[in-house]
Amino acid sequence: MELKEKIISEIKKIYDPEIPVNIYELGLIYDISIKDKDVSIKMTLTTPNCPVAESLPKEVKDSIMELNEVGKVDLDLVWDPPWDKSMMSEAAKLELNL
Repeated sequence: MELKEKIISEIKKIYDPEIPVNIYELGLIYDISIKDKDVSIKMTLTTPNCPVAESLPKEVKDSIMELNEVGKVDLDLVWDPPWDKSMMSEAAKLELNL
């Protein structure tokens, strides 16, 4: 399995506490870049006032750091473009009956 696939697999284990879908399928991960062993993630939250604004990015970063192949993780929390339901995968939309 490639490193990017392993990273996505780790991210898919993390769920938004208010929505029963993992954050990858919700479309909260905008970009995953890998250079050598260093990983750069751009992600957002469903809203800037999200109650897990402090803990969710840290959980993502910590879970990726668990992978042996990863050197360091830079995580940027971005708000542009703003998240909306159209960013969800079809699986997430089905799960939420949208």
